[in-house]
Amino acid sequence: MATGRKRANGGTGETDMDLLAVTMLVGVGATAATDLWALARKRHFGLAPPDYALVGRWLAHMTRGRFRHDAITAAPAVRGERALGWVAHYGIGIAFAALVPALFGPGWLREPTPGPALLVGVVTVAAPFLLMQPGMGAGVAARRTKHPGAARLQSLVTHTVFGLGLYAAGRAARFLLAP
Repeated sequence: MATGRKRANGGTGETDMDLLAVTMLVGVGATAATDLWALARKRHFGLAPPDYALVGRWLAHMTRGRFRHDAITAAPAVRGERALGWVAHYGIGIAFAALVPALFGPGWLREPTPGPALLVGVVTVAAPFLLMQPGMGAGVAARRTKHPGAARLQSLVTHTVFGLGLYAAGRAARFLLAP
């Protein structure tokens, strides 16, 4: 890949666009890993996968000035909420993936290691605990749900899977930066 502005990178020849493209691929790959995990959870444990239409509904209501709901399921449906939710799901995954090279350096994209990926994966569970769940009516760390402990564990496991996905996608995508 040789598009974009050259950057001072120790002579590796990568461009900012190369690093951005690889980061995006890592984010998409890691997010896809969580989706595969959701399918496996449903098949093997009977656990419902996340409904991204509700995420889209929550985000759409934000544009109308409503940031918190007692129960997002009771909020009026919004046209295009499912598509919006899925786009947000993958966009957030890409943004979280960008944390790895931002915090640990772009060298991680060339030689991914599991530690930084898992750390970012686990730390990002703060987003649903502190933003999404309270905003959608589940309370901080799902405390208003029927089974908060189970919901917390599911969130933590899913974000750990995301971290593993970051590492696996990073290993796969690194070949794009190879000379």
